[in-house]
Amino acid sequence: MSALTTLRLHNFRSYEALDLELDPRPVVLFGANGAGKTNILEAISYLAPGRGLRRAALEAPVRHGCADGAWAVHAVLVNEAGERFALGTGLDAQKRTRRVRIDGQSARAGALAEILRLVWLTPAQDRLFAGPRSARLRFFDRLVLSLHPGHGRAAAAYERAMRERQKLLEEGGADPAWLASCEQHMAEAGAAMMAARADTLERLQSEIDARSDSQFPQAVLSLEALYEDAPSPSHGACTQALAEIFKAARRRDARAGRALCGPHRADLQVVWRAKDMPAALCSTGEQKALLIGLTLAHARAVAARTNTPAPLLLLDEACAHLDPDRRAALAAEVCAMAGQAWLTGTDRGLFEAFGADAQVFEIAEGAALAVTGR
Repeated sequence: MSALTTLRLHNFRSYEALDLELDPRPVVLFGANGAGKTNILEAISYLAPGRGLRRAALEAPVRHGCADGAWAVHAVLVNEAGERFALGTGLDAQKRTRRVRIDGQSARAGALAEILRLVWLTPAQDRLFAGPRSARLRFFDRLVLSLHPGHGRAAAAYERAMRERQKLLEEGGADPAWLASCEQHMAEAGAAMMAARADTLERLQSEIDARSDSQFPQAVLSLEALYEDAPSPSHGACTQALAEIFKAARRRDARAGRALCGPHRADLQVVWRAKDMPAALCSTGEQKALLIGLTLAHARAVAARTNTPAPLLLLDEACAHLDPDRRAALAAEVCAMAGQAWLTGTDRGLFEAFGADAQVFEIAEGAALAVTGR
């Protein structure tokens, strides 16, 4: 099993210092609202590339009033093969940049994705299906990134080329060859993004379909392009088709002030299969159950992929809208996972179904972390 065996925080949010020694079992953190439970999950989320589960500015986690103006997270990860990795990240107070270290050596943030995969679910995502399209696409792209680490590079390249193209369009009179070059870069990166998304969607649907007896509702997933003449991601000429679409849209995009077609104009569609009902029309509890089912399917998909580290699950307040049967089903699923799960809640009773299969900690205000059961 892939698990954190040590977690240390320095000047991170409400924690001046935190030092946890752990075993591979699921970790339950319970305590009052505002006690600092989510802060611990956020700290773990920085052990992956990106801006963490809160998508905060780099300086935001610095503990209020700390003297050195920097934060740090250190962890020891043991994977399924028994390999041990010392992972560290934090804010360099002098350069105001993020530092990453793997086994004591400086590394790129992207290198973390080759060692540790993270899957998280937060209360902010509870209304994901009824919220803006951009939030759903960002959520889905994070799932894609866990299965295809190169997806982040492709997305960044696409955004850069799209911004450069739009600048040329707005200036007017740009060299057609220069525009074509930008569009070719967009098309190459966009085709890679579409292929990674299509593969992820297929893997997720396969995992969902394989659990017909699950307590969590089965979803039917699709990715809607939201623009005309969108090419198939499996089409051999996808890059060329995208380049032609971008070329044809130059005048329209110049008037609009933004690109109106391309992979950035995609939307994740989720339907509750048994009810044939779009997730956006389901109740809050039903949406939560669909989202948990999708998150668990993603964790299984990552674990099933050859030569891919088993993911750690960060489930913030995941039990809040679940009935006892679904809480028991969640406990059974996370205990069966190949990666360690971290769960938070305000009441220890929400986690009764774990019994002795979880290590339980009560979170108090400030820096204190009391162990209540191992």
